[in-house]
Amino acid sequence: MEDDLPSEYDVIVVGTGMTESIVAAAASRIGKRVLHLDSNEYYGGLWASFNFEGIQKWIEDCHHPANPQEENVMSAVANDGEMLIKAGNQFSTISNIEEKWYIVEELADYQEGLLFSRNTQTDGGEIKGDVDNTKKEEDYETEKHEEEESEAGCGKDIVPHAPTQQWSQAKLKKEYRKFNLDLAPKLLFARGSLVELLISSNIARYAEFRSVTRVLTWLDGRLESVPCSRADVFATRHVTVVEKRMLMKLLTACMEYENSSKEFEGFEDKPFLEYLKSKKLTPNLLHYVLYAIAMATGTTPCMEGVARTQKFLNSLGRYGNTPFLWPMYGSGEIPQCFCRLCAVFGGLYHLKRAAEAVIVSDGEDSNLTCHAIVSGGRRLNTSHLVLAVGYAPPQFLQTAPNGGVSRGIFITDRSILPADKESLTLLQFPSADGCGEPVTVIEVGPSTNACPPGMYVVHMTCKQKITAREDLQTVVQKLLHTEFSDGAMIRTNTDTQSTQTASPNKTHSEDSEGQEGNETEDKGKSDPGSDLKPQVLWSLFFNCPETSDCDLTANVPTNVFLCSGPDVDLDFEHAVKQAKEIFSKMYQDSEFLPRAPDPEEIVLEGEESTPGPVFEGDSSEAKADENKSELGDEEEKGADDGGAE
Repeated sequence: MEDDLPSEYDVIVVGTGMTESIVAAAASRIGKRVLHLDSNEYYGGLWASFNFEGIQKWIEDCHHPANPQEENVMSAVANDGEMLIKAGNQFSTISNIEEKWYIVEELADYQEGLLFSRNTQTDGGEIKGDVDNTKKEEDYETEKHEEEESEAGCGKDIVPHAPTQQWSQAKLKKEYRKFNLDLAPKLLFARGSLVELLISSNIARYAEFRSVTRVLTWLDGRLESVPCSRADVFATRHVTVVEKRMLMKLLTACMEYENSSKEFEGFEDKPFLEYLKSKKLTPNLLHYVLYAIAMATGTTPCMEGVARTQKFLNSLGRYGNTPFLWPMYGSGEIPQCFCRLCAVFGGLYHLKRAAEAVIVSDGEDSNLTCHAIVSGGRRLNTSHLVLAVGYAPPQFLQTAPNGGVSRGIFITDRSILPADKESLTLLQFPSADGCGEPVTVIEVGPSTNACPPGMYVVHMTCKQKITAREDLQTVVQKLLHTEFSDGAMIRTNTDTQSTQTASPNKTHSEDSEGQEGNETEDKGKSDPGSDLKPQVLWSLFFNCPETSDCDLTANVPTNVFLCSGPDVDLDFEHAVKQAKEIFSKMYQDSEFLPRAPDPEEIVLEGEESTPGPVFEGDSSEAKADENKSELGDEEEKGADDGGAE
């Protein structure tokens, strides 16, 4: 059946991943005719976020990739002298998928035993009389009522010593809409290139963020909170006064290294670790700086380690007590923000529409030139073609990816390190010898809309060595409880833990108030002998190729541009850099993503620009404040507060 899509475009973009979406928005913003396709029914590709039902379908799609259209059907749209090259299938690049449940399908079989267990608790081995039994029944009803309030998201604190909620597969699946599970979880540096781009282009108005509230590290067999800002350093009780002075002196040297080159003389060709040792840092301080602040390893070159440290410190104090932001509803929201801008400026979108083939011919200097794609049996002509690497024909990939990404997603019943308020956590788990690649751990809770109340989502990411499960197993065993839970045992948390739910009348910055100076100070360390690790309810492991280091320009038609998929980096820096490079090759004389006007700034043709009457009581200042983006508001707040520590 013939569709109504136009057949001529300036740019056709296939795939709605991060880089592709930025390029599509940039091209549409300068008035180019853009068609943006994706064979999936969702945005994001390998950068997507799913509810629980959606990720089940994604797993199924990976196990059973769709069959491509027959070549004889597509060849009818090619002209003389043109060649058809079949497009790739992104699902075929996902491997080593392992999904597992750790809880029963239904709790009904255990409810009677669970109630009996609660009502017959003993003190010193003696069974209490009727009066005590009655009291325990009342306590159980109170606990049940409090659990129901927590499930309803009323934002009340969980009573200390309260047991965690009992979950079954059926109960979890009923809450499927409340999950946002990321395939490629990433943070934003508060002064990183993506935040600057979101603000300068005015795309920030489409997104909301929460500040990461704590940075943890694994030291001496336990979790510890890392003092990030100056306030944290001087507030912590885990660092002596002498250590505080040493740490501040070191961090100041890293911040000002451009003006104090003599400080690093002789270390240019040595590891960053050697420089830190020369400063006579204590083992704890050395660990904090190397693994948590610089996020480096024992083999990281000195000047790279200094640059990493400076990048961390530069982002402090802009939006919160740590340098990082997390997108509400998951990292998969960010590509969609750029897609929205593309659509606003005339870009056409068509999900569930694949590019079956690329039409090319020999051009100048024997280089191939792309003329069109085949989609839905139709020929769609284009001046430029932007392809997610997963959709690229194998002939375009001269060198196969030499590495991969190992990913783990875990739904748990509590935080890896309980605190007085729900925390948004980053942990760089160092390798056993300190020289290998670390495992990045990000834990998000209900206030980010990642999961229902009473649960947490833990993401783990590292470079692939074997399979995702094998690569991450050591960290999983240290942080999580992975034995099967039948619901009959009550694992009581003896730490005080409360769940903070975002209020609709409160901004995210207000949610974070009172957390300055390390909110987890009293609970800054975990008990290595504790059996109260978070119970894993469900897990997923998978591997995907890492193409950020591949040469994506060789053996590719001159007007075709390939976009790499997610990498192991913590942030989106590579995707932003790659998108800018692609755009400059297509339109080198055009501005990259100039600021988009707000709706009230747009004057339609024939309309006068004279402002209409203002409702009495409104103020221009209040109106201006109302129209600011979340990031813009926070930026001004950070400036008023003195900027970075």
